[in-house]
Amino acid sequence: MFEFKMPKMGESISEATIISWLKNVGDFVEAEETILEVATDKVDSDVPAPVSGTITEIRFQKDDVVEVGTVLALIEEKVGSQKLEVGSKKTEVKNDKIVLSQKSETRNSQLSTRNPDAFISPLIISIAQKENLSIEELQTIPGSGAEGRLQKSDVFNYLKNRKYPLKSNPKLETNNSQPSSYPKPKINFVEGKDRIVEMDRMRKMIADHMVYSKQTSPHVTSYIEVDVTNLVNWRNENKDKFQQKHNEKLTFTPVFVQAVAKAVANFPMINVSVDEKNIIVHNDINIGMATALPSGNLIVPVVKNANEKDLVTLAKDVNTLAEASRNNKLKPEQIQGSTFTISNVGTFGSLMGTPIINQPEVAILAIGIIKKRPEVITTEKGDEIAIRSMMYLSLSFDHRVVDGFLGGSFLRKVGDYLEQFDANTTI
Repeated sequence: MFEFKMPKMGESISEATIISWLKNVGDFVEAEETILEVATDKVDSDVPAPVSGTITEIRFQKDDVVEVGTVLALIEEKVGSQKLEVGSKKTEVKNDKIVLSQKSETRNSQLSTRNPDAFISPLIISIAQKENLSIEELQTIPGSGAEGRLQKSDVFNYLKNRKYPLKSNPKLETNNSQPSSYPKPKINFVEGKDRIVEMDRMRKMIADHMVYSKQTSPHVTSYIEVDVTNLVNWRNENKDKFQQKHNEKLTFTPVFVQAVAKAVANFPMINVSVDEKNIIVHNDINIGMATALPSGNLIVPVVKNANEKDLVTLAKDVNTLAEASRNNKLKPEQIQGSTFTISNVGTFGSLMGTPIINQPEVAILAIGIIKKRPEVITTEKGDEIAIRSMMYLSLSFDHRVVDGFLGGSFLRKVGDYLEQFDANTTI
């Protein structure tokens, strides 16, 4: 009897939620045939049968949260069937779901005390949230359970000996020194008029990610206004030529990405992540682009090594990622590894925005709509009023590691690159 287990679907993913079974007890399945749909905190996945045979038992049902490695079902193997390796990191997106590929991938081993493959149960996660333990820190704790699984006792023993212990979530204190909390406000619901719309899984993940970010990083936002008249004129003059020569649309986004990548290279401490008391400085400059999906949810495809690419290559990358986003065809590697994110709120007509940091990054740039306005400019004749294309930039940054000088200097550098865009740039 073959034990069909919940496969591993990526680093640091320890569990998945069952969406639906496509087969029932008594059904015959072929190896590589999809029999189960599951959801992780990343994406939805189609899981194929590792062997051919008849399903004799199903142990978990829809909406059950199951740890990686747990037996999901039993399959009575067909004689002579070949086993299929499930759980490789290589995957492919089809119809907004990830289909697990059957090719294995070897990862270079790294000298680290952290185990990204450690089992972390929902109970352990709840304890970690209460005690202000990050997932990364949890993964450094040796587990005493079966196959090194982390137990509740392991976490509490670690907390006792923690070098820099943190207090649990504080309670508000009243003047009488009695613990209190603000009561949840009552929501008025009018039967027959109001309606309830349940969040889909992606919206729930976005909500959790945003709340986590606000609770983790003290957000500060700075603003500047930039004159992008030269850039706008250049783009208007070259967009048709660019389309004809490269068969690609020329939008402003690749120019924004290029300016940000240059500024990050000038200020590498904006390209970091925080790991407890350590600052991880990333060598690669990978720019995430917050992109709206047809469903209305957001996803962040990533332009890898943006500082090493010319404008034409950036335009092709941006268009490819945008098209894949619209058609729900993004591959897992296309939404991973960002070190800095931009959000073009001007797409929706907004003048400016105060975006929430995309953890584990420490800053995010919002780009407002470009509008023509009369502005006072200085010429050889003195001050004059002219029609200029103006735009607001706003940078939200993590004040734990980015102070006002660094945040403001970086933001000003991005603005300088955009204002000083060379109108003679060739395509």
